[in-house]
Amino acid sequence: MDTILRVENLSKRFPRFTLVGLSFSLERGYVMGFIGQNGAGKTTTIKCIMDLIRRDAGTVEVFGMDPRTAGPEVREKIGFVYDELSVPGKLTGNDVRRFTAPLYGGWDEPLFRRHVKEFDLDLGQQVDKLSRGQKVKLSLALALSHGAELLIMDEPTSGLDPVFRAELLDILYGIIQDERKSIFFSTHITSDLEKIADAITFIDDGRLVFSDAKDAVMERFRLVRGPADSLTPQVSALCVGTRATASGFEALTEKAAEVAPLVGPRAVIERASLEDIMVHTVRRNAVT
Repeated sequence: MDTILRVENLSKRFPRFTLVGLSFSLERGYVMGFIGQNGAGKTTTIKCIMDLIRRDAGTVEVFGMDPRTAGPEVREKIGFVYDELSVPGKLTGNDVRRFTAPLYGGWDEPLFRRHVKEFDLDLGQQVDKLSRGQKVKLSLALALSHGAELLIMDEPTSGLDPVFRAELLDILYGIIQDERKSIFFSTHITSDLEKIADAITFIDDGRLVFSDAKDAVMERFRLVRGPADSLTPQVSALCVGTRATASGFEALTEKAAEVAPLVGPRAVIERASLEDIMVHTVRRNAVT
């Protein structure tokens, strides 16, 4: 396979937070969901990947090149979509386009205009008058108009309503029909990723929990719900992130076959969502 993003043992230390030894890779033509609660280190990881902040240890390769030393050819191949447009609010969409286009030798003006029409954007509107969804669409139109082969999205759906999030996912479906393009999608809204991601990388408190194919992740974990008296010490030892009340308990397990005979028919064991996996894992880590 053609690996376009490789991260090995990435570390970055701050006074109150440390990113510790992250390793994962993204292949061409795939979508990777990068998940974790707010503050887990997702944006820090992206900034280290792009050398916007200096990593303390580890290696990063984008299209086989280290962003620290690579020339503009790496930037040409990457498109960014952040949760906010970092431009003065008084600028119009046309202004943003005028400043952005000269930065890329591969800028394709007809393609940009096509995306503007597809996304129903008014380039004469000031940025601070655009809705949050329209800002994301403008960022996406800019990112897709210079031949980018890796799209990095940092919390693009945060704070957006379900209708727009569904529309955005439809747009991303269209992008990945071109098998030369890959998407690195950072978010804490895991339901979006269940629909589009091929792989999931999960970090918590700056540490890697897992990085694996989405289907393998969804197959591995199960959610257990049952009456309170079913939560014996033996069951608890086979589960993580247990939440117990007087009326019952809920927990995550990777050992459903062992748990089932212990909890009996009064308990329910079912497929866990990515949100279930994230919430219960974070709860376990908080306890331990």
